[in-house]
Amino acid sequence: MLCTKPPHSSMIHLRLLRCFALALVATASSAELAPRRPNILWLAGENLAHDLGCYGAKHVRTPHLDRLAAEGVRYTNVIATNPTCAPSRSAFFTGLYQTSTDTHPMRSHRTDAYRLPEGVRPITHRLRDAGYFTANLKTLDGKEIGTGKLDLNFVNEGPIYHENSGDWSALPQDRPFFAVVNAMESEYDIYDRQTWKHARAEWVGEREHEKIATPANVTPPPYYPDHPVVRAEWARYLNSVSGMDQRFGVVLEKLRAEGREDDTVIIFFGDNGRLEPRGIHWCYDSGLRVPLIIRWPKNFPAPARYAPGAVNDELVSLLDLTATTLAAAGVPRPMLMHSHSLIGERTAPPRSYAFAARDRIDETEQRIRSVHDARYHYIRTLSTGPTFASLNRYKEKCFPIYPLMRQLHAEGKLTGAPLELMQRTGPCEELYDLRSDPHEIKNLAASSQPAQREALIRLRAALDTWLVETGDRGYFPEPREIVAPFTQEMHDWFGTPAWALSGATSTPASAPAPVRR
Repeated sequence: MLCTKPPHSSMIHLRLLRCFALALVATASSAELAPRRPNILWLAGENLAHDLGCYGAKHVRTPHLDRLAAEGVRYTNVIATNPTCAPSRSAFFTGLYQTSTDTHPMRSHRTDAYRLPEGVRPITHRLRDAGYFTANLKTLDGKEIGTGKLDLNFVNEGPIYHENSGDWSALPQDRPFFAVVNAMESEYDIYDRQTWKHARAEWVGEREHEKIATPANVTPPPYYPDHPVVRAEWARYLNSVSGMDQRFGVVLEKLRAEGREDDTVIIFFGDNGRLEPRGIHWCYDSGLRVPLIIRWPKNFPAPARYAPGAVNDELVSLLDLTATTLAAAGVPRPMLMHSHSLIGERTAPPRSYAFAARDRIDETEQRIRSVHDARYHYIRTLSTGPTFASLNRYKEKCFPIYPLMRQLHAEGKLTGAPLELMQRTGPCEELYDLRSDPHEIKNLAASSQPAQREALIRLRAALDTWLVETGDRGYFPEPREIVAPFTQEMHDWFGTPAWALSGATSTPASAPAPVRR
């Protein structure tokens, strides 16, 4: 029987060395071919509109964000897809309208088995696949810089960020990072869930904020009564914005000190509109129009449509944040994504319309849809009953302007726009010319003027088309067994005003563990 002589050990060793050398060459070649990607930093503002110095706001001090705008591109016409955090975040974290993915009601799918539709993924997962380390930052050098907020209406997609990524020191030096800092300011301090016990809900950081705005120097919008309570609350809001800039300044200065600024795409934006009674929760401009600033790093070639110091007035959906971030990372935009990139060569025409939707928020059920064009804003309320004057326990407790307006209304002391706001009921239509009426106090839906009639008909048709094309899930009511528990939960957190006490427990029960709104 013939047998093959085994190769000599030295020959085996030589072959192994050759294989190892080839592997090293292949690895080096693959590293050379792999694109160098910038870091990406999201500075996510909470509940704010164009209330920064660079947007022309008075009685605020925002030098860090003003510098960012001077060195980057400032967008003036950005519309959120929802006027509250969780549905808006669920949209720009996936690149699809929240009404298309069934994530449109506030704080939904937190305890069920819901999964995102097939092919829909959180942006952090797409970036992780491209080699990014993903972080939700809360602390830097022992200081609090962010809340670590998620507030997504999907919880079964696996970890959203890498583990142990809450401190700045976790950011790697040997690979690109995608980091998010969620603002602590422009928010009420309510997360002990004992708000019902306090005479007034304070703003986060209120006692430390510099008092740049005062009740004497501010000018609240004309849809509120001119009253000391209104002025005091408006000043607190503006001072909170200044406090946000200071805290974001700590992050930007650290980035600069470590030599990472010129390798990092910085994107500042608001997650939804202003924290005021007619802002957050409502599809008015004050609830939907948000700031957006993008600064491109010097160590990477600037993409098309980017020019330092530019101001961009084109109509943008906040949803476009998703595709823009992917483009910055060199990650292709998925074909079915509703989001479009604001940088690089155009792959879609500029938006003619920006759409938004509001559905149940906490215990308060409203179904409202909205569409902006470059000049007009059309709002369609599909639900029945009071709109602004409907009961929401969070707003009744935290926003002192609400009970003030109820009191003045009951006493017959409201007139003009504040009175109309308290009296509005759905279903209804509203149309506003933002060029001549930026505060949206003159409803043109019944106007006989040809230009305004044409705008109404055109925006109605655009909204109807969008509802069908995007498969608006708000058409299907939430089951009663899902909605009902929110009434007791909100009562236990914020209490119930005396005028609405029938049917509620008189004393709030012990609150469950806090969950960020």
